[in-house]
Amino acid sequence: MIMKKKNSVIGILVFVFLLVNYQISNGCTNFLVTKGASVDGSTMITYAADSHTLYGELYFQPSQDHPAGAMRDIYEWDTGKFLGKIPQPAHTYSVIGNMNEFQLAIGETTYGGRSELGSQTGAIMDYGSLIYVTLQRAKTAREAIKVMANLVEDYGYYSSGESFSISDPEEVWIMELIGKGEGEKGAVWVALRIPDGYISGHANQARITTFPLNDSKNCMYSKDVISFAREKGWYNGTNKDFSFSDVYAPVDFGGARFCDARVWAGFNKVASGMGIYTEYAKGFVEHGGENNFPTNRMPLWIKPDKKVSVQDVMGMMRDHFEGTELDMTQDIGAGPHKLPYRWRGLTWQVDSVDYCNERAISTQQTGFSFVTQSRNWLPDPIGGILWFGVDDAYSTCYAPMYCGITEIPECFEVGNGDMLTYSETSAFWTFNSVTNFAYLRYSDIIQDVQLVQNELESKFVSYVPVIDKAAEALFNISGEKQARKFITEYSVNEANNMTSRWKKLGQYLLVKYMDGNVKREKDGKFERTEYGLPPGPLFPGYPEWWYRTIIESTGDHFKVVGGDGH
Repeated sequence: MIMKKKNSVIGILVFVFLLVNYQISNGCTNFLVTKGASVDGSTMITYAADSHTLYGELYFQPSQDHPAGAMRDIYEWDTGKFLGKIPQPAHTYSVIGNMNEFQLAIGETTYGGRSELGSQTGAIMDYGSLIYVTLQRAKTAREAIKVMANLVEDYGYYSSGESFSISDPEEVWIMELIGKGEGEKGAVWVALRIPDGYISGHANQARITTFPLNDSKNCMYSKDVISFAREKGWYNGTNKDFSFSDVYAPVDFGGARFCDARVWAGFNKVASGMGIYTEYAKGFVEHGGENNFPTNRMPLWIKPDKKVSVQDVMGMMRDHFEGTELDMTQDIGAGPHKLPYRWRGLTWQVDSVDYCNERAISTQQTGFSFVTQSRNWLPDPIGGILWFGVDDAYSTCYAPMYCGITEIPECFEVGNGDMLTYSETSAFWTFNSVTNFAYLRYSDIIQDVQLVQNELESKFVSYVPVIDKAAEALFNISGEKQARKFITEYSVNEANNMTSRWKKLGQYLLVKYMDGNVKREKDGKFERTEYGLPPGPLFPGYPEWWYRTIIESTGDHFKVVGGDGH
């Protein structure tokens, strides 16, 4: 049955590419972790802003009081286009990146969905503005869902279909939303609470299928989420069998292979038994039942084999399908140094046949990524940590940014460089300098990168409990202002020092791997002869399989005949 589907699936790949290319080029991967699934009882969400045009920087909005009649300008997050104005509330909360001072965190991933719902004349709220406006106005995940729903109802929804990860210190929710298209303002949506002890994930494909209609503790939805689909003629089954994803954003080859496969890969890292979904992750979607919906999709949430730490969750964001059939380090496209990246486009054609590259969690075009922790045993300004990194999640370093800080590190500061302006003090350019050099000899250089990555992140993780205690003591004795000052100094110093350490790493790598050679080292230092000169470098060459591949391709073109080859 699967093989019969394969030809038809591959045959429509060009069409799939046209549908998903926008969302993939701006694709994002999110994982959601409940209190009962984490080692320390924190809730966590992850996010990778994977855009070829997004600069890695850390946004900051201080708390503020607003006079009556004050308005807020709304600009589309992706393009900077002015969309309109909305009234300000009397007070807005401070926001660091995608987390506010009450430990509320929101991430997103675009799934697109039905094309006829992708535009809405006069709409003001795009998905990015929806996140950042909500973070300024809500304290809890439930409140955030209501704020987001009210914003799109009042001002229209400007973007295509979107999934949101929403967490506070107690709960984690996934919300999926899509506009109503032209002629009707607003959006239809559904939100589900992730059961405690479980983890979820989404990556550019709507994942909510059926949902409970009479369980307000665990599910919220727009009143017309089903009736709107009936009016459009997209669904005529029973209410209990209504599937949000299968009606508003049906999964196809691209949705499975390019999107849900990333969720599968992350789940693989923390849970056994995901092998039964390998064929689905490869893009083979089977259909059946009364509504002909997919029958082999992954569950929306799973229980990990053991509780996960913040470093485990960072590890979920670092994956190129290693150890699976989709392993990007193993096919010939990885080259002799096992580079797990393929330059875009995502699909390509040979002899009128369409093929694809894999789309992994870790990808070269990431602007920034993060892991949030919301911890209910600490005061809010101290309890929330945004572990923030720029560039590729696989080789970034996540620095702890407490949600109560009042200043942004220079290395992450908005305006410190941009996508077309290099800055010596920018973390984004510092990390990109290292990774783009590493791509030349990846299998060797990435090991040096990971040594420093692990050194720094392990230090951060071990220091945080100490910083927590000191900050909490200040909070209780000297007040919130002093506690915020303390955590601000810590976060700012650690991020800037991390960037300086990464710059030194880049200098070390250049010296060590210059011109394709490898300098000799001993006891952590480059070797020198008794005269102070470097000894002859190592010439690692290429693996034998690579040489054989060259011979198979070129025959005797490089064969040495006669003489000694000099």
